[in-house]
Amino acid sequence: MISTFLGGIIASPWMRAALRYGVTALATLLFLVALRRSGERAGRRAERLETLEKANDVQRRMLEAAARRPRNRDELVDRLRDGGF
Repeated sequence: MISTFLGGIIASPWMRAALRYGVTALATLLFLVALRRSGERAGRRAERLETLEKANDVQRRMLEAAARRPRNRDELVDRLRDGGF
């Protein structure tokens, strides 16, 4: 029964043309959906990279500030007297 139905569809030139256009439209639609998902993934990765860069910048500034801090009370007093704090 199914083979007879499919044989009738394949035998008709109009149905073959409709089937060809349908398959082309379906392939185009699937390509566009895959392209959209790929773009969304790239956007999420770019956002994650931007967040990571901001966090690294904050951490780098904290480390630089810690490197410039006074080591003991004497250095702190000297800085306060010099006004370089």
